[in-house]
Amino acid sequence: MVVEPVNPQYRIVEIFESLQGEGYNTGMPAIFIRLGKCNLACSWCDTDYLRFELMSLQEILGRLKSYSARNVIITGGEPTIQLYLNTLLNALKAAGYYLCLETNGLHPAPPQIDFVATSPKACYAAKYAQSCIATADEVRIVADGDVLAFCEQMECKIHAKHFYLSPCEQNGIMNIYDTIRQIGLLNSRPNAPVHWQLSVQTHKWAGIE
Repeated sequence: MVVEPVNPQYRIVEIFESLQGEGYNTGMPAIFIRLGKCNLACSWCDTDYLRFELMSLQEILGRLKSYSARNVIITGGEPTIQLYLNTLLNALKAAGYYLCLETNGLHPAPPQIDFVATSPKACYAAKYAQSCIATADEVRIVADGDVLAFCEQMECKIHAKHFYLSPCEQNGIMNIYDTIRQIGLLNSRPNAPVHWQLSVQTHKWAGIE
């Protein structure tokens, strides 16, 4: 049996305070803890999740004390593949933080999480056919091509309150027209089981992290 360290270390890309820029909680003040490494490798990913430093649990908790927000967004990379994640989450809950998770949805969300935002990736549809998160608060899918069939599959596999389609940005170009076109097609289906909305990265427009 592996003995967990008393003060485990985590792969930290960055920790910062800002506003949530996308999805249902847009505008929510939050502390972002961005963890390194991922179990996917999307060509359009805007996070350099392979550049990180090791920080101990106590160092992370100390850093958070310098911020005023009481919401913490655990993001990545992919948080659910991190060693000792439960220890970090338990410490954050004990400190009174509201915990949000941003995950690609290949693994279930830990029980300590208060709000789950999952972003299944259509370019890895075969993986999601085998394993996928069952419940979430919101689903955000990036329109990195024709994702209509994938969206319909995720509607069936994930029980969520909110469904969003997000434009894909590559080389500074955002496919906003194609994204809203696909939203229209999804919502115009007879007896569509869910209502899809647009989610954009408003923090980029606002010039914040």
